[in-house]
This record gives sequence, structure tokens and C-alpha cells, in this order.
Amino acid sequence: MKRIINEQEKVNVILFLVFIGCIGITLLKPIAQNPSYHIFADSREFVSVPNFWNVISNVPFLLIGIFGMYYVLYKTKLILQSLQLNYFIFFTGIFLTGLGSGYYHLNPNNYTLVWDRLPMTISFMSFFSIIISEFISMRNARLILFALLFLGITSVIYWNISESHGCGDLRLYIAVQFLPIILIPIILLLFKPVGYNASYLWLVLLMYVLAKTNETFDQQIFHALKFISGHSLKHIFAASAPLIFLFGIRQLKMKTAGSKIQNKKTG
Repeated sequence: MKRIINEQEKVNVILFLVFIGCIGITLLKPIAQNPSYHIFADSREFVSVPNFWNVISNVPFLLIGIFGMYYVLYKTKLILQSLQLNYFIFFTGIFLTGLGSGYYHLNPNNYTLVWDRLPMTISFMSFFSIIISEFISMRNARLILFALLFLGITSVIYWNISESHGCGDLRLYIAVQFLPIILIPIILLLFKPVGYNASYLWLVLLMYVLAKTNETFDQQIFHALKFISGHSLKHIFAASAPLIFLFGIRQLKMKTAGSKIQNKKTG
């Protein structure tokens, strides 16, 4: 007879993968920021704005972030309940990502990159806290949020300090960015959400993969399309992720509202 894995065993699997990831990242040699990272395919200036398309393609982050913060605060109070702060900080991070990334692309260098990465880690960590709370346990949702935010912000500060001392080390930042991306699909497969439709989360992950793919092939895409670069497309795909997430929250609200109506009819 096939044995069913219980909840604690599933949690142990996640903890074991986190442990392996942490050991693996510490075994790597320090990774300094490659100066070529700041060289993008599309550096065209327009209306006196340098790197115009890489700057302006951050506008969707601003719009989605603002609408997401508003929606979480005023449209979903009874739906999100104990996770409202987690959701709000996630969309705040999305908004700040638009500002930070736009600022960075005006003058790409290690200093301005700090203000690009800080809000991104806020978004990554708050999103991961939502996944943990929705799928694994609702207990201590705020504690998980603040612990992950502290870890994410620390990873950027540590990288910045290490760069300023001539011994740049991106290892912690890499772990903060990519370990959740590895863990989230496993969590989606192992656990059932409290109320969220997991199909939206798979789409969010797909947008992230497409964003990283476009970022990797920045030069090739620009040479092929001529009018837009891979990095500008990266911003568009990356901004699509929180938009899809927002649709998922709206679907959750409609589902909950429908359940209340059904309960009244049967009550």
C-alpha cells in the first residue's frame, strides 16, 4: 500500500532543501559583481533621458504597485485578514521596485544598483512569506514576514559593504533571490493552499522565468527586434507577475463572496 506523506514530513522536506541550499551557497567562493552587468544592449537616449526604454519600462511596476496597495487596503480587508500586511508590503515592494529600477537605469553602477535590489528583495521575501503562510501554516505570518524581510535587506547591505571593501560577495543575495524560486514550485506540489488558486501562482512563476530569460538574452533580443531590448522586456514580464497575482487575489475575493451567498441560501 502506498504511504501518504503527512504534513510534518512535507515540512521536513522543505527544511532539508533549505539546509542543503545554505550549505551549498557557503561552499561557493565569494562572488563579486561583474562590471559588465551594468552594460545593456539598449542605451538610446530620448527626451534627454538616458537609457530611456530601460527606464520607462518600469512604469508598470509603479501602476501595479499603487493599485495593489489600494486594493489590499480597501477591497480585501475581510479576505486577507492576518496576511493583509504581507500582501500590502509585497505591493509596496513592487512600487518601490519601479522607482529603484528606474533610478538605477538612469546611471547604472554598483551604487544605484543597491536601490534597485533593495525593493526587489522586499517583494521577493514578502511574496515568499505569503506562500509559506497560505500553503504551510498561517501561524506567525507576521514573524515569518519580518524575518524574511530582514534576511533579504541584509543580503543587499552585506553585498554593498563587501563591494565597498573590494571583496564583493553576492552569495547571500543569490540565495535570497533564487532559493525561494526553487522552493515555491515544490511547496505548490506538496501542499494545498488555504484558499488561493495555485494556478495563478504557476503563472507568476512563469512570468519570472520569462523575465530572467529576456534579461539573459538582452543583446540577442535587441539585435533581432531592433526596437526593444531583452532587458526592457524583462521589466514588462516581471511586472506581469504581480498583476497576475492581483487577479488571483480578486478571484479569491469573488470565491469567498460566492461562498457567503451560498451559505445564506442554505442557512
